[in-house]
This record gives sequence, structure tokens and C-alpha cells, in this order.
Amino acid sequence: MASDQEEDEFLGFSDDEGDGTNSDSDYDDDEATQNAESEVNAHQIGDFEHNQQLPDLNEVGQEYAQECEVGPQHTSGISDNHSVPFLFDLNMPTQQEFPPSPIHQTETEQNHHKPRTPRINNELRLEILLFLLLRKEKHSDELIHGTNRQAVIKFGYTRKTIRLIWQRALAHKAAMDSYFYDSKYHNCGRKRIQVTYESIASIGMGDRTTIIDLARMLNLSPTTVWRMVKRKQIKPHSSPLNPSISEECKMARMKWVLGLLMDYSIPNDPTYYSMYDFIHIDEKWFYLTQKSQRVYLANNEPFPHKKGKSRTKIPKFMFMAAVARPRWGQDGQCEWDGKLGIFPFTDAMAAKRTSKNRVKGTIETKPIKSVNQIATRVMLINYLIPAIKEKWPPHEGEKVIYIIQDNAKAHILQNDQEWQQHYKQDGFTLILTQQPANSPDCNILDLGFFRSIQSLMHKKMPKTVEDLSGAVTEAYNELHAKTLSNVWMSLQYVGNEILKHKGDNNYQLPHNKKKILEDEGNLAEQVKAPRWAVNECK
Repeated sequence: MASDQEEDEFLGFSDDEGDGTNSDSDYDDDEATQNAESEVNAHQIGDFEHNQQLPDLNEVGQEYAQECEVGPQHTSGISDNHSVPFLFDLNMPTQQEFPPSPIHQTETEQNHHKPRTPRINNELRLEILLFLLLRKEKHSDELIHGTNRQAVIKFGYTRKTIRLIWQRALAHKAAMDSYFYDSKYHNCGRKRIQVTYESIASIGMGDRTTIIDLARMLNLSPTTVWRMVKRKQIKPHSSPLNPSISEECKMARMKWVLGLLMDYSIPNDPTYYSMYDFIHIDEKWFYLTQKSQRVYLANNEPFPHKKGKSRTKIPKFMFMAAVARPRWGQDGQCEWDGKLGIFPFTDAMAAKRTSKNRVKGTIETKPIKSVNQIATRVMLINYLIPAIKEKWPPHEGEKVIYIIQDNAKAHILQNDQEWQQHYKQDGFTLILTQQPANSPDCNILDLGFFRSIQSLMHKKMPKTVEDLSGAVTEAYNELHAKTLSNVWMSLQYVGNEILKHKGDNNYQLPHNKKKILEDEGNLAEQVKAPRWAVNECK
């Protein structure tokens, strides 16, 4: 390997250059020597043509050497006749590594990303045209001198854009057409794939249960079908199993809904009663836990592990709930939430023997083995009637209240002998009324209130049966009164659907944007029924 001195001699350094004290005469002699050697050795190096004069870069090389404090040394071993001009130093950064100073940049270089002019919309295009029409000469289609310049300054678009708008208006005027200022920008780009109604409806229901199956039948990609679902060109639907309704049941459902309409409003303006004297009661099983429940975990959080003796024998309690329609003041504040209570069908029993879980004599909560008419009668007389007398708004005075219940065999009727002894108390007259058979959509609790309570209850994740009763009661009390009020509104809209379908249940639950109507102040407490449906049903 060559020594450092040999490398320095090969790059053209001399002894005089290394001490840093060269005189002017030394530089002059070196320049003359280099010029002579370049003429002789140019053809020997091979980088330039014969007798072509090399550029004198020794001064540039010496300046780089002095700036980088490189000390050139002169050694022997290579002839001075083979001196190569010093071009760069490998230890020195290239020019690209030194960013240019912003002080020496021009304004164009600093702001080379010019903000793009926003695309002109239809409203602005019409505004520009009106601006030009106000500055048109009276008996000519020419614009007043300087109008284009004023439009450019005001709207910020080029003269070409302003001129095209004016020329387009003149072309429409010559064709005796009205000015159509809509752009054709929506026609740009790749066209969306269109799927007709017949192409989807002709596919069997079993072949379109998933997006992949539907995409395969339409000969499209699953992503394309998914985008159509997002654009609501294709809508997913889950079909629940509805109860079968006979012709007699359809007639009973129509009579029930017609009975909810005020008599004097038929047939000109059929309107529902306010239903402030109605109480809906119903029973429901609440389970201690769900078979599967979705939760969201942290990255390395361990998975929760639930255990149970049997998936088919999860502990459960039956509850009876009673609700009325909430009352709202003039200022929108809730005066009464309409909740009368939710009561479990349970008994407190002492343990008969000692086990690993409790000692003998410990009071335990056990569900009632059979919910029959006896248990229902006790619940109505001992729990519901006292709750009505305690919580009903006192300013409404004496009241005839209708208690709506379904046709379960465990329910008692109005002519029950023991009920006849208690249905009139302290100015209240309580009338038991049965809703139509096979009509869970005619009960407030089945229509949506029970589902809301169940969602809140499962969020509490009770561990024992004692915790289950408390979780259901807390969920019942925590549910906002506005949710219950919305369900009462939905009951009236469901009545309209029953009338439209002649008592049948082949309809979708209506969504009438109650929140939007309430914000706008257009949500009425009493819904109007369609006149044509009422007349046909009657």
C-alpha cells in the first residue's frame, strides 16, 4: 500500500505547500510549471484530447485544502510529471449538504408552492355573471372598458375565466336559451359502476346473505359492493321472526288503534289521545349475564374469562315494570319522568342448611317458582297501586287510569273478585285493559323500553343474583325520561302503520326523526293519523 506521502505527491502537493508560508513567487513558478506539464501530459492522462489545455484548478484545490486544514506533503515515488489537478476532498461534505441560506433566496424561491386557486362553484359563477351584466353597455353586448380587470381584482380569477363566463352567456343569449351556469366537473373521472334493481331482486335470498356472496352473484368485487352499501344504493336488512296474525286478530288490531283516536277528530282530522291517563305494564326475564359480550381491551391486557355451570341455565329473575307518559313543563323541563317502578318476582328465604357459600339461616333471594295469577294479583295490589298513589302528579286530581297489559294467562281481568275490592282508592279508578293478541308493538315496554333497560343493565356486569336485582333497578332509574317519551311517540306512529296495513304487521318500525323535530320545535305531543287509512279501516 502506498504511503501518505505518495498519495500527497500523486495529488500534486509539494513541500512548499505544506508549511503554509508560500510566497507569491512560489505560486507563480508553480503555475508556470503546471501549465507546461498540462500541455505535455494531457494525452498521457487520457481524460482530454491531445494538446488540449487543462483547466487550472490547483488554486481551487489549494483553497479547499486551506479551508479544510489539509496539510499537503511532498514525497517521492511518483514523478511530478504525472500531477493531477486537485478537485475535491473525500472528507469534505458536498455542496448539497449545505442548505442555502434563506437570506440569499429570492421571494420566488421561498414561495415556490403557489396556493392553488379554488375551483369556481356555480353560485360564484352566477355572481360573476351578474357583476358583468351590471357593467355592460346599454345597446351592445360589449363590456365597459376595465370591467374584466375589476372582476379579476374582486373575485381573484384570471381574465380567461372571466371572459369564458361572459362568452358562455352570450352564446346562450344567441340561442335564445336561459343561462345554464352548472359546470361539467361531475362528469370527470372514472364512472361509478351502476347496479339495477332487477339485477339484485332476481337473486335468491339465500345467495345474498353476505357481501361476498352478493358480489359473486353480481360479478363485482366485495369492495365495490361495500361502497354501494355505504352510498345506500344497497341496504342491509335483518328479518326478525314476527308473530303470525289471523284475520280476526287483524280486525282486533284495527279496532284497538281506532279506539286510541279522539272521536270528534274523525274523519276530518284524526288525532290520537294524549295518553296521559294510560299505564303500560309487562313482565320480562333479566339474565345474570349474556352468553357473549363484546368489550375493548388495551394492547397487552389479558382477556376476561367468564365461567358458568351451564350456558342454558343462566340465573335469571322476572320483573314487572310499570310506566306512564312523562310530563314536561312549558320551559322543556321534566316535571315527572313517568316511572312507577320495576318489581322483581322474588322471595326472601332463609337457608335451610349450611354450605361452603353461607351458613344456615342466611336470608337469600330466590325467584318465585311459578308466576301465575296469584303472584300477578299480589304484585298489582301490593306494589303497583301504592306506587300510583305515591308518584302520580298530585295537581291532576282524581283520575280514571287505564292499565294496559297483554293477554298472558297469568294476568287477571277487570272482573277479578279480589281486584274489584281494590281498584278504587283515594280518588283513583284503575281499569285493567287487554291489548290485542300477538301485538307486542302495542305495548310501550315491548316496543323499546325493555331493550334500553337491558343494555344499561349488562353494562354493570352483575356477579350474583343479588347484584342482578340491584342492577336492573339502577338501570330502570338511570334511563332518561326523554327516552321513555320518545317510545310513547313511537307508539302513535306504529298505530299509523297498523292502519295503513289493515291490521297486519308486515311493516318496518317507523323512524320519524323525533330529535330533529324537537330541536326545530315541531314535535307534537299528539300525532295525526292519515285520513285515507282511517276511512278505509272504518
